[in-house]
Amino acid sequence: MKVALVGIFPSGAKELFTELLPAEKFQIEIVDTQEKYDNLTDAEIIILRIFKINREVIERNKNLRFIQKWGAGFDTIDIEAAGERNIYVANAPGANAYAVSELAVMHILAVYRNLIVQHDAMKKGEWTKNTYTDRSYGILGKTVGLIGCGSIGKGVAKKVQAFGATVQYYDAFRMSELEEKSLDMKYVELEELLKTSDIISVHVPLIESTRNLINKEKIELMKPTAIIINTARGGIINEGDLIEALKNNRILGAGLDCIANEPVQLGDPILEAPNVTLTPHIGGTSADLLIHMVPLMAENIINFEKQQDIKYVVNKEYFIANIGG
Repeated sequence: MKVALVGIFPSGAKELFTELLPAEKFQIEIVDTQEKYDNLTDAEIIILRIFKINREVIERNKNLRFIQKWGAGFDTIDIEAAGERNIYVANAPGANAYAVSELAVMHILAVYRNLIVQHDAMKKGEWTKNTYTDRSYGILGKTVGLIGCGSIGKGVAKKVQAFGATVQYYDAFRMSELEEKSLDMKYVELEELLKTSDIISVHVPLIESTRNLINKEKIELMKPTAIIINTARGGIINEGDLIEALKNNRILGAGLDCIANEPVQLGDPILEAPNVTLTPHIGGTSADLLIHMVPLMAENIINFEKQQDIKYVVNKEYFIANIGG
């Protein structure tokens, strides 16, 4: 079966896939440029990172039967179009949870301690020891509100609890009271979370119901000393509303690993926003991530070839509906 590695993958990814996927059954091809991707027509399995799969790509690859997404987010794939063709789409939740949750905490600390602006000042020979004292905070004793509490959210919770924070969460699928107790977390509705949290961290997928979930109305509920962190997807926070809030000191700051328009371009208004820490969607990217991510996906691909159960299929409703139709 032809397996196309579509996108830019960490060093060593192809070698590890080659080691785990038997050569007599799988032929791996690197598709790492837009030109190569536009000319891809014969993939049976696509492992996707960064690039997008739309209806045109699906129709062009007549033999495509399985799409494995690198990481948890699958908003870059037309899962309905795939389902219409009986193509499985699976993600890999949890495999990069530790890395993303670490980056979320890094953003909390960077915003709370004004890291970027003070670093830049030091590089210019400026000594700003007392300049930002009035807007510098610690995590100890703060209330952290998680919007979404899957593997990444739980990872953030564990880390900030170690700093001495209290954690509350909102999720469309509430945990059992037993699990909440074991994790020392409290469930609250979204409005209550926004009103009472010092630190808000976003961990939901980008779907229609979460697009612009955090807008001007929601930001107005937040404390003036609150910060918001987004390591999920751009588009969940309305950037225009966030920029306005930052410029007007409506909230203390923001840490963003993802923005609405990626990759960033010079002139993007988010680049001029004050009190914001930015990273280029690197939450799930680290040199040691391969040992967690690749085996999970390779197992899924082998199971698909053997017609065994595939983990984390995300388009079952379209797939099953199509079979039954």
